[in-house]
Amino acid sequence: MKADFLSGVIEGFYGPPWTTTERSMVLNWMQAFQLNTYLYAPKDDLKQRLLWRVPYTSQEASELKVLIDNCHAHGVRFVFAISPGLDMAYAQASELETLQGRLEQVHELGVRDFAILFDDIPDSMRAEDRRRFGTFALAQSHVANHLYRYLTGRASSRARFFFCPTPYCGRMRRAGLGGERYLEEIGETLDPGIDVFWTGPEIISSQISVSHIESLANTLRRPPLLWDNLHANDYDGQRFYCGPYSGRPLELRSEIQGILHNPNNEALLNFVPWKTLSDFIHAKATWNPRESYLNAMKDWHASFESAGSPIDLEDLVLLGDCFYLPEEEGSEAAQLFHNAEQWLKAPLDKKQGFYRPFQEPATRLRNICGEIVNLEDRHLFSALHRKTWDLREEMELLLTFAKQMKSDPASQLRSDYHLPGTYRGGMVSKLRGLIEQRSDGSFIPVT
Repeated sequence: MKADFLSGVIEGFYGPPWTTTERSMVLNWMQAFQLNTYLYAPKDDLKQRLLWRVPYTSQEASELKVLIDNCHAHGVRFVFAISPGLDMAYAQASELETLQGRLEQVHELGVRDFAILFDDIPDSMRAEDRRRFGTFALAQSHVANHLYRYLTGRASSRARFFFCPTPYCGRMRRAGLGGERYLEEIGETLDPGIDVFWTGPEIISSQISVSHIESLANTLRRPPLLWDNLHANDYDGQRFYCGPYSGRPLELRSEIQGILHNPNNEALLNFVPWKTLSDFIHAKATWNPRESYLNAMKDWHASFESAGSPIDLEDLVLLGDCFYLPEEEGSEAAQLFHNAEQWLKAPLDKKQGFYRPFQEPATRLRNICGEIVNLEDRHLFSALHRKTWDLREEMELLLTFAKQMKSDPASQLRSDYHLPGTYRGGMVSKLRGLIEQRSDGSFIPVT
């Protein structure tokens, strides 16, 4: 592994930024897992993105300095990111001066490494900017190069500087976001000392191949730095992901500048993702994601002390398998779903036989979801409760259905606890009922 290989955490999601206490816990985990970089880029820090021209107040600066100093105390590189692309006037010199002033403010707080992010912004330019630069890529390169020269000119040692392009995944590139030759122009004009972020073929990439990265590196004229959204959940508040870091071959490490992980919003739910990321980064000759996951779950199990019934490791693994990865359930959850599907589709005279393999794990899963309310760590309870309670309700309904069918196989299921409107209710649920997504990604109206 290269000595300057970057590995770590991005606080870069949409949602409330982490608290000081949460950040301290994150840094403790990072130190234990030998992760070396913390990128500060929370979308809902208004002065990082929406109000990027407005300096931090003295109170805000003091709070940020606590995080910066804590990173340094843990041996972690702190990177400050700013996102001016929502409304920046690229051709106006005053905008560069404002950006320079913002970076100067955090430089005084101890920041030496910076990032400028042009992700998730309108794909249009002001007329003045188009006349001056012609393309998005040239305008953004101009800004990034100016700031990079300014920072490296005053730094006592080589500062790292990072750039997030407007098309930051393969699908966006194919769609022509930012302009037809956007990435080619970035490769041609961006200073070679600036690292470029990339998320893979998709925003959330289940797989990233060596060939995909090699092709991109040829375009960018440098190895990219992975901004990895594998476990990000800010796009779906009903889910979290505690499966292993996976879908990337060990050989990928030699083709990139590093891996920074944009995780679950809930800091406490990232223990397993970060532990398995560390295992991947520090693996020697072989790498087994499932084995890494099971070992990490053993360590995380210590956090699940209950004031009620003890939570067994085997049950925690089953629960984790239900919240594994965006496109994949863990093996035990996949088997449970298969058994449920077989039971429900079986002829009436064979249902009981198909029900038995489903009943035991379903009962365990319902019970552990219920036991989450008794966790002694109330912050962990708060992070998990809404998500696991939804799963508990589905298990309870299926088990109730099975009990009723045992006495009357042809009966319709009714439940006193799952009433229309309060169960699976709300506007979003109604809208989802209007269209169905097929396995190929297309949608059809529900008839």
